[in-house]
Amino acid sequence: MNRKDQHLKRVIVDFKKLTPEILALLVEKYPDGYDEDHIITFRNAKNEIIDAVEVTTEDTKYLVKVSTKLAVTMENYDEEDYEDYDNDDPEAVQDPEIAADEDSDDFDE
Repeated sequence: MNRKDQHLKRVIVDFKKLTPEILALLVEKYPDGYDEDHIITFRNAKNEIIDAVEVTTEDTKYLVKVSTKLAVTMENYDEEDYEDYDNDDPEAVQDPEIAADEDSDDFDE
C-alpha cells in the first residue's frame, strides 16, 4: 500500500452490497471496463482468494469483488437508473439479466 493510502479505510464490497455511488466511481475510473491489469488478487480474513478492482474516495479504498454481474452492470450503466435512490443504497443496484453461459465465472454465488 502506498504511504498516501495508509490513512484510508479499506472496504471489500460484494456485488450484493454495491451502491450507486461506488458503481458510479467504478464506471468513471474504468469507462471501458476493467481488464486483468486492473484486478487485484488478495486473501480475505477467511483466507479465501479474492479478485477485486479498486476505487478510492477521499477517506475509503473500496475493493469491489470482480464478477460477471459487475462487468455487465458497469457496461449497461446509466446514471438516470439511480436518480430515485440514495447514493449509499445497496438495494438500488439490481442483478443484471445474464445468459446462463456468461454466468460461469461469477463469484457472487
